[in-house]
Amino acid sequence: MGAGHVVLLGDSIFDNGAYVGGQPDVVAQARDALPDGWRVTLLAVDGDVIDGVPRQLAGKPADATHLVVSVGGNDALGFAHLLAEPVTTVAEAVATLGAQQGPFAAAYGAMLDAVLGAGLPVAVCTIYDTPSSAPHHAVIRSALALFNDCITRAAFERGVDLIDLRLVCSEDADYANPIEPSSAGGRKIARAITAWATEVATESTAGHRSRIIL
Repeated sequence: MGAGHVVLLGDSIFDNGAYVGGQPDVVAQARDALPDGWRVTLLAVDGDVIDGVPRQLAGKPADATHLVVSVGGNDALGFAHLLAEPVTTVAEAVATLGAQQGPFAAAYGAMLDAVLGAGLPVAVCTIYDTPSSAPHHAVIRSALALFNDCITRAAFERGVDLIDLRLVCSEDADYANPIEPSSAGGRKIARAITAWATEVATESTAGHRSRIIL
C-alpha cells in the first residue's frame, strides 16, 4: 500500500478547530491516525453548505488520492424553523418536512456528481444526531432522518461509500455543542476516515459497491 493524500470537504464536522478548546481537531487527528507517509488536506469550511463543496473542490491538491465529504447539516439547519410551524395532524407535519427533501436531494446529488468527477475514491458522511441530552433530541433525530435518507440514497445510487456519523459519534462526549464534534468525537471520525481510506488503498475497484463504514 502506497502513501495516500486524503482531502476533507464540507463543513464544521471536519473544520472543527474553533470548538475543541485547543485540543486536537479532526484534521490533526486524521494526520496522526493515518499511516506514515500519508497526508491530509482540509478544504472543508465551518458554516459551509452543500453548494459550497464544488468551490472547495477547486482547491484539491494535484496529488489527492481520496475525497471525504461531510456536508448537509447546515442545509438541514436552515429548515429548523419548520419544527415550530403549527399543524393539525402528524401527516401534515411529515409532509411539511418531506417537501424539503426534493430540493435537498437535488443539491446533494449535483454536489456528489461534481465530487465524483474528480475520478478519485469518495466517501460521504451522514449528518449525525444531536447529543441525546440536548433538548428536543428525539424530534431533531427524527427530522434529520429525512435528510439522511437523501444522503444515503445518493451514495448508494452512485456506488459511493458511506461513513455513518450517527453511529461513529454515539456519546454525548463526542459533541462540543449540539452541532459540532468535540476532540473526542473528532478522534472517532478520524479513525473512521482512516479505516476507509486505507481499505480502499489496498483493494481493486472492479465491481465496487457501496459499503458503510462505522
